[in-house]
Amino acid sequence: MGMAKWWIIGMLTVIHIVGILIFTRGFLLTRTELPYYSNCSDVSQSPCSSPNPPQCWTRPAIDRLVIIVLDALRFDFVAPTTFFEESKPWMDRLPILQRLASINGSSSARIFKAIADPPTTSLQRLKGLTTGGLPTFVDVGNSFGAPAIVEDNLIHQLASNGKQVVVMGDDTWVQLFPHHFKKTYPYPSFNVKDLHTVDNGCIEHLLPSLYEEDWDVLIAHFLGLDHAGHILGVDSLPMIEKLEQYNGILEKVIDVLRSQSGQGGLHENTFLLVMGDHGQTINGDHGGGSAEEVETSIFAMGFKKSPTSIPSEFDTSTCEINLEQQKTCISTIQQLDFAVTVSALLGVPFPFGSIGRVSPELYALGAGTWNLESIGGDNSQNHSKEEEWMQNYCNVLCINSWQVKRYIDVYSASSVIGFSLEDLSYLSDIYAQAEEIGSCSFKNSLLYNESSNSPLPALRRQIDTYFNFLLSVAELARSKWTEFNLQMMAVGLGIIFFSLLIHFLAIKRIANRYGISLFPTGDSEVSIRLIFAYSVVVIRACSFLSNSYILGEGKVAIFLLATTAIFKLRYSVKRKMMLVEAIVFLLLIIILRFTIDVGLSKQAMTSQFMIAHSSWMLEITLGHPIWIHIAEIIPILAIMLLAYLLYMTMISSSFWGICKYAVLGTILCYILIAVHWASESSILSSVPMLQGIGKNSVPRIIYVMGLGQLLLLAFGQLFKIERALNSEKSLVIKTVTMLSACSSTVIILSGKQGPLIALAAITGGYCIMRLDNIERDPKDNTAGALTFDLLSVTQWSLLATCLFFSTGHWCAFDGLRYGAAFIGFDEFVLVRQAFLLTIETFGFSYILPVFGLPFLVARQYLIGQTEQDGKLLFMQLSQIFLMYGFITATTVIATIICVTVHRRHLMVWGLFAPKFVFDVAGFVLTDILICLAWLYY
Repeated sequence: MGMAKWWIIGMLTVIHIVGILIFTRGFLLTRTELPYYSNCSDVSQSPCSSPNPPQCWTRPAIDRLVIIVLDALRFDFVAPTTFFEESKPWMDRLPILQRLASINGSSSARIFKAIADPPTTSLQRLKGLTTGGLPTFVDVGNSFGAPAIVEDNLIHQLASNGKQVVVMGDDTWVQLFPHHFKKTYPYPSFNVKDLHTVDNGCIEHLLPSLYEEDWDVLIAHFLGLDHAGHILGVDSLPMIEKLEQYNGILEKVIDVLRSQSGQGGLHENTFLLVMGDHGQTINGDHGGGSAEEVETSIFAMGFKKSPTSIPSEFDTSTCEINLEQQKTCISTIQQLDFAVTVSALLGVPFPFGSIGRVSPELYALGAGTWNLESIGGDNSQNHSKEEEWMQNYCNVLCINSWQVKRYIDVYSASSVIGFSLEDLSYLSDIYAQAEEIGSCSFKNSLLYNESSNSPLPALRRQIDTYFNFLLSVAELARSKWTEFNLQMMAVGLGIIFFSLLIHFLAIKRIANRYGISLFPTGDSEVSIRLIFAYSVVVIRACSFLSNSYILGEGKVAIFLLATTAIFKLRYSVKRKMMLVEAIVFLLLIIILRFTIDVGLSKQAMTSQFMIAHSSWMLEITLGHPIWIHIAEIIPILAIMLLAYLLYMTMISSSFWGICKYAVLGTILCYILIAVHWASESSILSSVPMLQGIGKNSVPRIIYVMGLGQLLLLAFGQLFKIERALNSEKSLVIKTVTMLSACSSTVIILSGKQGPLIALAAITGGYCIMRLDNIERDPKDNTAGALTFDLLSVTQWSLLATCLFFSTGHWCAFDGLRYGAAFIGFDEFVLVRQAFLLTIETFGFSYILPVFGLPFLVARQYLIGQTEQDGKLLFMQLSQIFLMYGFITATTVIATIICVTVHRRHLMVWGLFAPKFVFDVAGFVLTDILICLAWLYY
């Protein structure tokens, strides 16, 4: 009979995986990447013409380009403080850029607010910047192992058209473009604890390279801001130090470029771009679609004074007076426009799949480095130069629009779904309007505008028409880019619904076979309890249909948990039983509610957090050393308390054999963790005995010992060395042993908040276990009256969810704590780091709660040694695992329905899709853990 239950659990796991894979295949289909590349000869097929046609698509406006990428460069890192309502410590740390961009500083430099398209992972942003397209959500999964880009892109066009490209810094560039660079100086990019290796490598090679003549495009990608943000957040001293370091580096770069920008100089016609690939939140995260994450900056500078200003109708800038009383103007650009604008400036073909628009302001800034004579003060000459600029830009936009129209036509013909006929007809009509006006030549413009001797009005109308077409394509692509296969989505959803039915029937069959009442009809109290439990599960599932509730999922979970706690408190008062447990549980929920907000800060339980939030504790001077010492001592005391509690549990429960040795191993691990943290603290770091402890030694020992404990338990189970599961006591011993074996690794990966979260989990689990079935009449002890307390399982599930958010996680890729993957290691190995990151992310919310479920079963039975009692205990255990999986499946189905309904929602890739990925990953992990737990217990 036991083997039959295992097959049910295993079958459900397989069905869930199949259903999720089919649904995911339909939902997360990437757009079709076309195997076509633009060539210089293609432009002959366009309707665009110019008096002096260039050799390729456009006439080169610049000879050399320097691109300095500052990863995770927030917009407020670059823009002056006066552009924001409130001044922050990290603002105005790049004064060299602000000074040059001011009206008095240089008319050939400007700051742009660059808007990225979510998700804002580094791989997607680099792909979007170089292809000019909108990378789809699936590419997020490749951010830790970037595959080479095979579709047409800016780097390919540069290499194909004789441009020599040198890259240094982040090794992602070499992975994306393995055969396109003349020289590469790559450095590993995934060790987020390392703030300096990549940056120092860039510094070592950047300045010497500026004196060399063997390159046309130089790319230097710094990572210090990104890593400092991931580890410490934006409001931290290392972040400010990095910004000040970059300011010094940029000053030196600009000085070198300026010194050789004279006539005949090496950098006479060089253009400088200092830019970010994405922004970051205050906590230092990115990946989502919030304003902080999508808003970054581009500083652009030419080294010749622009011969003419851009026409006012194309100027989107806003101006403010900076702290030095200088006028600074900032324009806005879409990152989507970067690839095509840089291609136009360098005179290479635009990437085949680009849907961006040549930015008038960035193009004008770069085109200002053309070798033209100074205008002087003649208004007629000014007017002539404006006409010349407008005509040239109109020709560029003509080619730009033709290229985008060609791509849309080929894409729709090649793709399975493509754009609808209505959409294509709309775009064709707009493009036809531009063609009707004619070419951008002076002659045609004057003929079209016979009432005026100036071609400017006609040129403006034509440019406006091209703008309208290109903006319409971008808007359409953003709203309908992804191809959803509704049939596969429906099949996958149907399979998971079918698994839910099997789940329910399996639970009901066990209940009927062993007399456990699942739907009691005679006891109104129990019926109310069941209805209440079902209602809580349904309410949480329905909340996923709203983007606002998904954003506040942790708060929703803690509210529902508090509601169930009050429900239990009512019966505790009524029965006059376990009132202390009920009140403690409510107090714990209040603390967790606070930590869910604090958990969003990566600085929680660090000295920086204590300093910033000391006012609510005691009236002590801000920044007093006592808070630093408290922040360092509390985790050490907490881990020692855990060791003591585990030791007392082992003594009182008379652990035997393998279980005893496994628990002793965990106690040793706890002591090692305390020593490790003590060696890192400012209080005890000077102790000679602690100075020789390497930062990686203890974590690696913990990992090895944890793996050894699990192998020891598996060995004991496989060869039946442990005692059979025939009593509540033996079940408790096995449960404590398994939790202890897993806990040390989870705690050290969670950082110094780990032991505090563990104590919260123990307290919450104990209260739920004690309050289990408190609604029943204590005088009724007959086996036939045994009821299954779904409310306790629901509370267990809600507590696990609250622990996920309390530990600083949330359902987005910027909610991953990447630094945990490098605890104990400095080098990046994909499988190892992914495994550690998974344990840290799901440790307290999935792994430990699933293995701790047997506590709810052990509470319901007195110790019995008969065969019948053992079987009844075993069946109840099977049922509680199935019910926990049923609750998880219900919430995941709600998430799947949510992303199906909102698949065209504005926030689908920034919010709903990450929620879907996290939930299904947790769902599959829960199934696997339930299978392993069932086999173990």
